[in-house]
Amino acid sequence: MKLPPFTLTRAESTDHAVATLGELGDEAKLLAGGQSLIPLMSLRLAAPAHVVDVSGLRELSYIAD
Repeated sequence: MKLPPFTLTRAESTDHAVATLGELGDEAKLLAGGQSLIPLMSLRLAAPAHVVDVSGLRELSYIAD
C-alpha cells in the first residue's frame, strides 16, 4: 500500500531533532528504524504530516548505563 503524503526531515543532530519536533508539535513523529511507524502509515492507521528521521544519528546508536 502507498504511504500518505508527508514531509521528511533527516535530523543532523539530536539538538536539530528536538528543535524540529518543538517547532512542529503534534504534526511530527520520530522515525528511528521504521519497524512500526512505516507499517502503520501504510495501513493508514497513522498519518503524520511531518516525519523526523533520527536513524542516522551516531549519538543515538547505542545504549549507555
